[in-house]
Amino acid sequence: MKKEQAIASKSMGESDEIDLFELLRTIWRGKLWVGLAALIALVIGVWYAFIVATPVYTSSAIVALESRQEQVVDLQSVMTGLSGDQPSINTEVEVIRSRGLIGKVVDELDLVNDPEFNSRLQEKSFISLGAILRLLGIGDKTPPSDQTIKDGTIDAVLSSIQVSNVRDSYVFRITAVTESPEKSALLANTLAELYISEQLEVKFEKNEQATEWLTERVTDLQVELENAEAELKEYSSNTDLVSPETLIALNRQLKDLRDRFTEAQNRVAAREERIASMRAAQEAGDLDTMTGLMSDPNLDRLGSSQPAQDVDREALEIAFDRALSQVVQERARAESQADALRESIARIERQIDSQSSELVRLQQLQREAEASRLIYEYFLSRLKETSVQQGIQQADSRILSRAVVPQKPSAPRKSMILALSLVLGTMAGVGIVLGRELTQTTFRTPEELEARTGLAILGQIPSIPARQRSNVLKYLTEKPNSAAAEAIRNLRTSILLSDMDNPPQIIMSTSSIPGEGKTTQSIALSQNLASMGNKVLLIEGDIRRRVFTEYFDIKGKKGLLAVLSGAERLEDVVVHEPTLQADLLIGEKSSVNAADVFSSERFRGFLNELRKQYDYIIIDTPPVLAVPDARVIGQSVDAILYTVKWDSTTHRMVREGLKSFESVNLRPAGLVLGQISGQGMKRYGYGDSYGSYASYYDN
Repeated sequence: MKKEQAIASKSMGESDEIDLFELLRTIWRGKLWVGLAALIALVIGVWYAFIVATPVYTSSAIVALESRQEQVVDLQSVMTGLSGDQPSINTEVEVIRSRGLIGKVVDELDLVNDPEFNSRLQEKSFISLGAILRLLGIGDKTPPSDQTIKDGTIDAVLSSIQVSNVRDSYVFRITAVTESPEKSALLANTLAELYISEQLEVKFEKNEQATEWLTERVTDLQVELENAEAELKEYSSNTDLVSPETLIALNRQLKDLRDRFTEAQNRVAAREERIASMRAAQEAGDLDTMTGLMSDPNLDRLGSSQPAQDVDREALEIAFDRALSQVVQERARAESQADALRESIARIERQIDSQSSELVRLQQLQREAEASRLIYEYFLSRLKETSVQQGIQQADSRILSRAVVPQKPSAPRKSMILALSLVLGTMAGVGIVLGRELTQTTFRTPEELEARTGLAILGQIPSIPARQRSNVLKYLTEKPNSAAAEAIRNLRTSILLSDMDNPPQIIMSTSSIPGEGKTTQSIALSQNLASMGNKVLLIEGDIRRRVFTEYFDIKGKKGLLAVLSGAERLEDVVVHEPTLQADLLIGEKSSVNAADVFSSERFRGFLNELRKQYDYIIIDTPPVLAVPDARVIGQSVDAILYTVKWDSTTHRMVREGLKSFESVNLRPAGLVLGQISGQGMKRYGYGDSYGSYASYYDN
């Protein structure tokens, strides 16, 4: 039992897997809805494409960027041509779409007075948001300025123009889309022409500005050059500056004097050393040393070269004194020469210093004058070149192909709109079908009911076309071959064969909530069983509502409670209904709780007595979710029929009803899908599988 309950619980849950075939079958069942949605979308597409949509025309002008321009003269331009790299090309695309250039197009074509681009000139709609705000007195009532109107027109023109660069080329495509073919061509051509004209204007303006600036600069440079030359001339005339060659000669003379001064100092030092040696030898009285000093090659005039021992000492001393005097005199002459050379060196150094500073200043003035002259000559030459170029400026682009007047509108593309409408309509239809399937919580097919509950489907009862409940038996009797009669026979067969070993004798019919057709089903089943010659008793177990009076003329009669209480005998209160062909035991109103009545031993004994008198006992009980009566009566019956109303009872109701039976260890013998609508089945796309119901309606 627990295993079966687990299977049923699993069946009642949602599956995480997506069955593509089931998905396709669902879409196929809803093909009428899909077709209807596609048809509606197609009609809307036709209405939009042929009635609502305003035809627009597209025209394009082609502009080529001149990456190699002709040079009439080899002069450097004030503005160089475009480089042709990708950033430059992207920049030119934005230049063409600039508000300044579009503003010139607006002025050139007077688009401010064109209703297509100036929305304020268009007819006002009475259902627009602006109209509603005006009626409510909301919104800005200040009239717009001319600039505001022009800005709005520029925005409208920008939205109707596209500028693109042809891939891997220097070509721009200017495309205009308007409601007039002539206007589209004119707008594209005007924008291309103004773009090229603006390039020339920019170059002329830059050239003129350069000429004006160069003129002022040349005048200033000329004054600077004249001042520099005048200063150089004045400095040259007021200085005793010798030539650079003379300054070089003075440097050479200075070097010679320094060399001579060095030699003179060396001679003075040599004479001083000689004097010191001679005086030392004289004081020591060393005749040999004195003789040696007198024999110096530089002092050959001082004495003879005879040895000291052969010379008279006195004569030697006299000669030595004379030699010493000569050396002293030579030292004095050498010192005098050194002093004279020192003075000459100082004088020439002063002269060189003075002449060098003057020469540096002179050279600086010469360089400044030369630099001023070079700058002046360059700017003067550039001024003349710029002046000459004013008449030979070329645009960086040219019109490669002018826009032509289109012969047919580019939009709306009616065939595409219709195809897209059909596709979107089909998708919307599929979405509606799938959405309806996903959001619906009722049962429409026995397969779904069986899959969700885990219980067998014993019968599928179509809706009986009877306006009043009292006509139900009349319909089944008069139309024994109708779909409803056939369904009841199938239900009878299914329930009798549900347990071959122990066929049910007491059958209880219940449902989740009122109005699901369980009472009609009980009556029809009782009639069908009785028609086979069986003795059948139909008991009204719903003593609270007591709806049997709507089917049969039995008002004022005693019933079930009278028999259970012993006030009446069964044979005295049982009513044999000719149309039903079976006995009928109705319910009675009582102050006693119905659940207490049906749970009593007397009721169970009463049912056991009925088993001996009748072949089949059908008990119509209250809904299981409303009151506990069904669960109490179910303890004493052989089979429970659980009726589910087609496309009405929700999954939750059925799940809760079955759980109520499980809580008291009861399990229905099977389910009955009741009150099936043939037209509804077709509407939901189940006509192919359940068309037999409709075919029986004509019988």
